[in-house]
Amino acid sequence: MTGRPDPDPLPDAPLGSKLSPAWPERAAWGTAPSLRAWQTAAMRQYFDEHPRDFLAVATPGAGKTTFALSVAAELLGRRLVDRITVVAPTEHLKLQWAEAAARAGIPIDPAYSAGKGKTSQDFVGIAVTYAGVAVNPLAMRIRTERFKTLVILDEVHHAGDALSWGEGVREAFEPAARRLALTGTPFRSDINPIPFVTYAPGGDGVPRSVADYTYGYAHALADHVVRPVLFMAYSGEMTWRTRAGDEIAARLGEPLTKDLTNQALRTALDPSGSWIPSVLTAADRRLSEVRRHVPDAGGLVIATDQDSARSYAKTLKQITGESAVVVLSDEKAASKKITEFTDSDKRWMVAVRMVSEGVDVPRLAVGVYATTTSTPLFFAQAVGRFVRARNRGETASVFLPSVPSLLGFASEMEVERDHVLGRKITDEGDIFAAEDELMAQANAGEGASDELEASFEALGSEARFDRVLFDGGEFGHAGEVHVGSEEEMDFLGIPGLLEPGQMRELLQQRQSDRAKKQKAAPRPESDTVAQVSTHEQLAIMRRELNGLVAAWHHRTGQAHGITHAALRKECGGPAAAVATADQLQSRIERIRDWATRKSS
Repeated sequence: MTGRPDPDPLPDAPLGSKLSPAWPERAAWGTAPSLRAWQTAAMRQYFDEHPRDFLAVATPGAGKTTFALSVAAELLGRRLVDRITVVAPTEHLKLQWAEAAARAGIPIDPAYSAGKGKTSQDFVGIAVTYAGVAVNPLAMRIRTERFKTLVILDEVHHAGDALSWGEGVREAFEPAARRLALTGTPFRSDINPIPFVTYAPGGDGVPRSVADYTYGYAHALADHVVRPVLFMAYSGEMTWRTRAGDEIAARLGEPLTKDLTNQALRTALDPSGSWIPSVLTAADRRLSEVRRHVPDAGGLVIATDQDSARSYAKTLKQITGESAVVVLSDEKAASKKITEFTDSDKRWMVAVRMVSEGVDVPRLAVGVYATTTSTPLFFAQAVGRFVRARNRGETASVFLPSVPSLLGFASEMEVERDHVLGRKITDEGDIFAAEDELMAQANAGEGASDELEASFEALGSEARFDRVLFDGGEFGHAGEVHVGSEEEMDFLGIPGLLEPGQMRELLQQRQSDRAKKQKAAPRPESDTVAQVSTHEQLAIMRRELNGLVAAWHHRTGQAHGITHAALRKECGGPAAAVATADQLQSRIERIRDWATRKSS
């Protein structure tokens, strides 16, 4: 006795006549009528090279599952592999993979347990989670060794979530005949290398991940494979009390220290304040407008924790008169709830993290980003829930707090990223980079108290409509518009079916109309003009500069940080976060001059 589990024997004819997708004319049976152009190109490359490891990076909603199952069907049909193992981040995604594979004629067991070590002979593969692999990697390795196995690593960046996960994946699947890694989001912001991913030095000598095939958001958008996203940003005044008893008032989105920004954001997201109900009301109005053209359109609120999720659901019921579906990851019925919502015409679903990645609910069209999690990876995962295109003209709408990091992510949706090992942050756009470095030095000798840093009490919040971000441009009124006003409705009432070009023209027209109204309005006498404080003036100028830099990036592809550095070099002065009004004005005029010269 070796103590090894006894894997199931190989059936004589695992898939019969439904095995091959007759590639490249069509996708794997049951997944899609035909392969998209990128899927065909990626498959052609895969079968030309026949690699043991292949990394496909494709934007959320592009069809990674169809691509992977088409590869799997072809490999099984050619007898190059005998078994399939799918590794997914969550229990729900295991079920989703099993259902998709079943439609393709590839029976996969989503209930497989390494502890039991056996599965029915009716199955050709199994679906497990990264956490499940880490529990017993040896059992998975034994199974992998016994068969010619294709391992599909879905959202492979999760193999770096914990040291044990990465080690478990490497140990379990090192003997695999083939490994197909998939991801749809920017790679990790940490420096933990991901198993079976190739890294190569970049121009600066720093190792970066190397994808075998990449299909980014910008390309998918041009192919009408994904929806364009309309980001609705909301600011407003926040008030909170620190542990020391000090009351602090600040406007969400203004330049603040990192801790104060986090506390302002948490105050905005506090269910007992006014910010969340105002934004949820605005989001529901937007959903009503979208449903005029897309009757089954649904909305999703992504919350920080379970208590907040339940509170947001109560608020939505007060707003809509309809109960929202609440999905909590520790509920046994969570997957069933998601499936029922997917197949219904209910308006709203509220979740914590479970619906942030991979879960396919194509009718989601309006989202509220109501979580304090603000990494590029999580943001891209969350927005990915809304971009899956069904019909031409559909546009996704995502409501978010006016926090510099989130606005930056929103303006850089089309930027393709690699996983960088040992990267040092030097981006001009990161106003917290210097502060983070100093804090890291100060805390090197002793750990900072998380309790002290996190302790505060939200006292009150007020929401203001700030701006709309779309296609690299910014449109709006710089946080001066009250929720429920006519100006806000100019944007909330945008039709639910518009081509990207039509959307851009409409936004520009409404921005122009608003400017004309302001210009035509009677000006107050000079002695009654309200004086704008210095910090407000600087904040307005920074927003204007950042908007121009974002527009320049969209026209030229030049990174924001490089543009900021070039402006500093030509105009002088420190970083924008600490520049004077004259220095900011000089840069604004300079980048406008660049734009004029480029257009001529």
